[in-house]
Amino acid sequence: MNIGDRIPEILGVDQNGNTIKSSDYKGRKLILYSYPKANTSGCTAEACSLQAHKEELAQAGYNIIGVSKDKQELQKKFADAHNLSFPLIADTETTLLQSLGCWGEKVACGRRTIGILRTTYLINEDGIIEKIFTPKEIKTKIHAEQILDYIHQ
Repeated sequence: MNIGDRIPEILGVDQNGNTIKSSDYKGRKLILYSYPKANTSGCTAEACSLQAHKEELAQAGYNIIGVSKDKQELQKKFADAHNLSFPLIADTETTLLQSLGCWGEKVACGRRTIGILRTTYLINEDGIIEKIFTPKEIKTKIHAEQILDYIHQ
């Protein structure tokens, strides 16, 4: 997906078994971020950064939703272990990840694999993508600050 595209209606099922739809957030802005694997160092740093700044992001009008290929049970453990109070979609079939364009080839330690490309989408009140943070732009430990800097510029 690109800037100007509308996100899909059905986003997926979260760690608590709730079906998350884009229409659930009509009239509200979203931070929809994809991460490779729950409970890994980078993904934990990113999620904790977003959680730590959740109130500031909410004041700017944003709700947070995370998505990875992890199973619902792992997403639940991840959320509970780090007190994450936002939905984490368990996209085990990679349906949402593929439609967003954040599933593809990546290189880690000189090895090419297919997987989740860490990406963040800022979505307006009408479900339209307004900004995309690419994998090379995202600094996991300060990602919320990166988003806030962009919002407030």
